[in-house]
Amino acid sequence: MTTATADNWRRPGPAPEHLRLDLYGGLAVTVLALLSLTLTHSTGAFLLGPPPSWPEQVLWTVAVTLPLIWRRRFPATTTVVVSAFFIAAQARSAPETQLSSWSLFAALYSLGAWGPDRRLARRLRVGVIATMFAWLGVYYAVSVGSIPPDAFARAAGPVPPVLAAIVTGVLVNGLFFGFAYFFGQTAWLAARRQHELAERAEELRRSQADARGRAVIGERVRIARELHDVVAHHVSVMGVQASAARRVFDRDQAKARTALTAIEETARTAVDELRRMLGVLRAGDGAPGPGGPPAGIDEVAAVVERARDAGLRATLGVYGDAIPLPESVSQAAYRVVQEAVTNVLKHATGVGALDVRIRYLAREVEVDVTDDGRSTHPANADGLGLVGMRERVATHGGALEAGPRAGGGWRVRARFPLAVALTEAA
Repeated sequence: MTTATADNWRRPGPAPEHLRLDLYGGLAVTVLALLSLTLTHSTGAFLLGPPPSWPEQVLWTVAVTLPLIWRRRFPATTTVVVSAFFIAAQARSAPETQLSSWSLFAALYSLGAWGPDRRLARRLRVGVIATMFAWLGVYYAVSVGSIPPDAFARAAGPVPPVLAAIVTGVLVNGLFFGFAYFFGQTAWLAARRQHELAERAEELRRSQADARGRAVIGERVRIARELHDVVAHHVSVMGVQASAARRVFDRDQAKARTALTAIEETARTAVDELRRMLGVLRAGDGAPGPGGPPAGIDEVAAVVERARDAGLRATLGVYGDAIPLPESVSQAAYRVVQEAVTNVLKHATGVGALDVRIRYLAREVEVDVTDDGRSTHPANADGLGLVGMRERVATHGGALEAGPRAGGGWRVRARFPLAVALTEAA
């Protein structure tokens, strides 16, 4: 989402409550202007000269102030109408000037604050202000010749009185129109900033909602991966042991008892790992759960030992100088080996040898699991086990290879960059 700029953003139109306030405000200003006209007429202070008839004075007063009812709905039209009637009223020497002047101020302010077309609003305000100063110049040029000789009898300053009066009028009008322009522009900029803040707040809310959704999905994937890795391996081992116990139960009860003992131990191990995994998931901050820290690369030997108990000639080799790995990398390497061994037990037939190797190389840690059996699943299978392994390895910037070997059997090899691992540990 792109934030609207000052040139292309259009302020939304006034709300119904704004229009009601304009109606009441315009009527109130008109009533006050008529009251001011009455008081001015009662005092006889006709500064602009002899006034026109009373009905015409009322007409000019209402014409200048009543259009404020539409100041926010039609700001440009209101400004033009008020300005035209203001000049016409002064040309006709209408005595009411106080409320009429503030009506002109409100019209200019409303055009700056609510004008939808910013270029038109800017040009129209500048044009009205220039016209007002031109009218002021005409008024001074016409009225200078009619100033009484004793009008400045008490003048004592260093500046000529006529010049002082002209400069004072220019300064007062400059401040008047300058403030009308400035406050209108400021109100529009404030509305635009408020709109941008609302947009950013909405964007942030959506981003947070998306982040929460991604976190939920990620947590679900994590739980599914952990459950698959923990349950599938041990259930596969128990299945192999149960099959062996069933085959030898009648003719060799000692071997059957050994297989059943292995099933019992595997079940206990599975329960312990499930309890430990659920404890870590409950902790939520990576702290070890009630069952202790999760299994790591140091416990690969137990996986190999369970493979031996299942009847495989399983070997484990560790090459290079072992270095401490961060818990997440160590657990990922362990899970890759565990899942690879589980796949051998579930999908391979005729397996005689299983070889597990851990290599600590110069720039990476590598785990390599191979067997010599015949796989019953295709080389490009995308089961949950392979997907889980790829996700674990990719999380740490590593690479996974899984597929049949040239000489027969299956191979799973995962490489974890040491630079990333050491950075995570630090």
